[in-house]
Amino acid sequence: MDCHIYGVPKLKTIKIFLLTAFFFLSINVHASALPRKPSSSSNSPQINSNSVLVALLDSRYTELAELVEKALLLPTLEDAVGKHNITIFAPRNEALERNIDPEFKRFLLEPGNLRSLQTLLLFHIIPNRIGSGEWPAGLAGDPTHSTLSNDGLSLASKGSGVKTVDVAAVVHPDAVVRPDGVIHGIERLLIPRSVEEDFNRRRNLRSISATLPEGAPEVDPRTHRLKKSVSVPAGAPPVLPIYDALAPGPSLAPAPAPGPGGPRGHFDGESQVKDFIQTLLHYGGYNELADILVNLTSLATEMGRLVSEGYVLTVLAPNDEAMAKLTTDQLSEPGAPEQIMYYHLVPEYQTEESMYNAVRRFGKVRYDTLRLPHKVMAQEADGSVKFGEADGSAYLFDPDIYTDGRISVQGIDGVLFPPEEKDTEPETKTSRPAKVIIAKSRRDDEAMCGSPAGFV
Repeated sequence: MDCHIYGVPKLKTIKIFLLTAFFFLSINVHASALPRKPSSSSNSPQINSNSVLVALLDSRYTELAELVEKALLLPTLEDAVGKHNITIFAPRNEALERNIDPEFKRFLLEPGNLRSLQTLLLFHIIPNRIGSGEWPAGLAGDPTHSTLSNDGLSLASKGSGVKTVDVAAVVHPDAVVRPDGVIHGIERLLIPRSVEEDFNRRRNLRSISATLPEGAPEVDPRTHRLKKSVSVPAGAPPVLPIYDALAPGPSLAPAPAPGPGGPRGHFDGESQVKDFIQTLLHYGGYNELADILVNLTSLATEMGRLVSEGYVLTVLAPNDEAMAKLTTDQLSEPGAPEQIMYYHLVPEYQTEESMYNAVRRFGKVRYDTLRLPHKVMAQEADGSVKFGEADGSAYLFDPDIYTDGRISVQGIDGVLFPPEEKDTEPETKTSRPAKVIIAKSRRDDEAMCGSPAGFV
């Protein structure tokens, strides 16, 4: 068929057809080079409104649904549903709100711990459909099933008919049933060992529970003793305070050293007491106190035992000048040296800074002592801390002579007595003039008494 455009020469007509064909050919080549949008018939799974994932997001398990969204697991779960049916064990909202350690929950929600959160959530999903009627009876067969986190999850049934998943009981079997999966409600959160180990490793503790303790010791408010006896491991911090009748008063004390966590599993109180007594001797001016603790009494041994059991102590240490004012009658009565020293031992860990901040904030602070039921009063005076009242007062003279997190030694320039014992002091004692705090020169311990036996 002869194709000719009227009014146009035949040669030009042929050129027009060639140019038109070349134009359409170039368009087709360019279109084929462009990326194509995925069609609806691609391999990506399609989730319908009747899916178990949609039911999970709209169910009563709102806390679990929020965690799934925060963990960015929806694409992973959509892919799993597209391949096979799944079984979801959903903890109650209460288990995720109140029955979980707040620190563990903060650990899961930190951006750097996204992998741990994903592992924990995938630990609740089995890539198989297991209805309540398919639960294994007792321990027959192999009750362990692999989860999406590649960890094993054991299913069992108790004699009472209660179904269990690992350590959690199923409270709502077949709570949600859909064509591609089923949801069972469980009483608590399931925590895989890998997540708990990661949590412990980041906390740098040897052992910690991710759930709140249920058996905390109960103390009788009348007797201040435990209602039920509690077995305390060797070297662990004591359950009760250093004495049963009193509780530590309010303070701004710094936190003591960490609990027993070393390779030996306990505190070496004897070495710590020996160390602080040697520090007193080398510091100078506190040899009389060291002699009383070691030779005149057995307080050094007793203090070492208390520190080994996990208690903390603050020693208000009178210097040699103050100890020299004690009369023979005050020290010769049976038990008198112990009672004097007990009044200078505070069952708290205090430093010069913490005590000064306390008296600046509260005005007057009464610290418990080991001489029950007496307390020693502290207040601010002349830019320092003054203990006691009137003539029986003493200033904090040498701060922080020894501080190791368990024992704190604060040097004072007077011997303290309980208020009711002021009248028993000798009448020949002259009234003390107003004190002026000055820098004390370090005394050479060679001029004082020898080192106490057994602690040098």
